[in-house]
Amino acid sequence: MKILAIGDLVGEVGVKKVKACLSSLKEKENIDFTIVNAENSADGMGITEKIFNELLNLGVNTITMGNHTWGKKDIFKFIGNKHLLVPANYNRNVPGNRYGIYECKGKRIAVVNLIGRVDVNILSENPFMAIDDVLQKIKNEADIIIVDFHAEATAEKIAMGYYLDGRVNAVFGTHTHVQTADEQILEKGTAYITDIGMTGAKKSVIGMNVDASIKRFTTTLPERYKAAEGEAILNGCIIEINDDNCRSINITRVRL
Repeated sequence: MKILAIGDLVGEVGVKKVKACLSSLKEKENIDFTIVNAENSADGMGITEKIFNELLNLGVNTITMGNHTWGKKDIFKFIGNKHLLVPANYNRNVPGNRYGIYECKGKRIAVVNLIGRVDVNILSENPFMAIDDVLQKIKNEADIIIVDFHAEATAEKIAMGYYLDGRVNAVFGTHTHVQTADEQILEKGTAYITDIGMTGAKKSVIGMNVDASIKRFTTTLPERYKAAEGEAILNGCIIEINDDNCRSINITRVRL
């Protein structure tokens, strides 16, 4: 089993890159299941119904979100769709699926979305306690468990990797948009990487327009962020799992 996780789609450039590359990438790497973080896909903030449907039509199995989940009110039209996940540690009164379980090649794949609390301006519950609750609920329902931890602090992500080592198949980080070079199989068998990077404009500040970003830092005046344009990159990772015992055997970075 090969599972592809694609890092934060940023704006139209990121969506177009996935459209252009996903089919050939899946064929080349023999991908069975695809996860895409799309919380920045609509102009850098949120997701629209149009983009959601486009991703599903490309063969994406699960779409995860993060701190910009509510960036576009369009999301309430499809918030209950089983292919869309919001962080499991959102307040219990917030709508949306905290996890999803999907059939693939005779296996049940559970995908869980979490959001960090360190330097993330979102009121959320403790992600460590939230994942414990989810794992308890699905302990007899899934053969493979994948976690997208959408967090700012590398320390929080690394801690989550060790916390879940041996309890899930993979923990990959999203949100910082910069791919890290620490992919590994932890000692108890969990595939881990701190951040899988972003899919968007190559010449950008984490996917956003360079000039607007510099103005914010040099003047400290409010400046509306806008998604950058131009040549695109696609970042992500491939998690390989043994079909016989459902153990993770490899994790590889992807950068196109």
